[in-house]
Amino acid sequence: MKLNSVKTVGRSDFVNMGPIRLRQPIPTQTIDNIDPFILLHHYGPYEINAKSNPFDLGPHPHRGFEPVTFLIQGEQLHRDSLGNESIVKAGDVQWTTAGRGIVHAEGPTKTFVEKGGTIEGIQLWLNLPAEKKMTEANYQHVKNEDFRVVSSDDSKVNVQIIAGELNGFYGRIQTQTSVNAFMIDVEADGNFEVNVPNSHQSLLYLLKGDITVNNSEILKLNENQLVQFNQDGEGFSIQGNADSKLLFLSGEPFNEPISTYGPYVMNTQTEILEAMRDYQMGKMGFLPAN
Repeated sequence: MKLNSVKTVGRSDFVNMGPIRLRQPIPTQTIDNIDPFILLHHYGPYEINAKSNPFDLGPHPHRGFEPVTFLIQGEQLHRDSLGNESIVKAGDVQWTTAGRGIVHAEGPTKTFVEKGGTIEGIQLWLNLPAEKKMTEANYQHVKNEDFRVVSSDDSKVNVQIIAGELNGFYGRIQTQTSVNAFMIDVEADGNFEVNVPNSHQSLLYLLKGDITVNNSEILKLNENQLVQFNQDGEGFSIQGNADSKLLFLSGEPFNEPISTYGPYVMNTQTEILEAMRDYQMGKMGFLPAN
């Protein structure tokens, strides 16, 4: 397999989002976005208890993209204006298609706050193309144990297929566009090659551990670093130097103009203003606070 060369190795510096301090590998000063991926936040690990619960996001709207949560540790309650209410646990994924508009809220469950514990996760903003920005809103929640897993021959690498396809196996999430999302667990000395469509932009984010990419001593990733690949090969290889966890994402780029403001991702400033107006008029639905 011809390996994709590396375009950028990015940092994941801390940013403040209200009372929450979290890592932001996309966007940064060097990476604006990796089309179709607009934003990537790595939140936690936070110690949650009755006296300290900064991660409690009350009702807020979205339009024009898909907010996705990969929960690594802990437990979150999701509620939305479509009437969905579900408890998302460690390893689960919630994939919201905001489309024309949705109001949702998420935060640790009351039971989790009372007993205390650690919460950690990834929040991804996956763009929608212009033709799908006003599609019907939708919500998908898939449990950790329901995802298919592709393993290396020695079982030292396990790839959880959340969305898309790998080696003839498909993810449980139904996607609006051509996209792959895999959570990869690598043991020390584990090796694996991941195929990537050369029409996709792709990235690899290291949540924890130590890996080597493409058999290169130069490309030893430290925790919380991100690799963006060029579209000049058929995939990439990883080798575990320690027990590691990675998120891999790839998608067909749209090459469309992007206009963002707060919780909206559209193509023009006029569409942003329309989104603000529609939310104020209640066209995205209603969701009471807890």
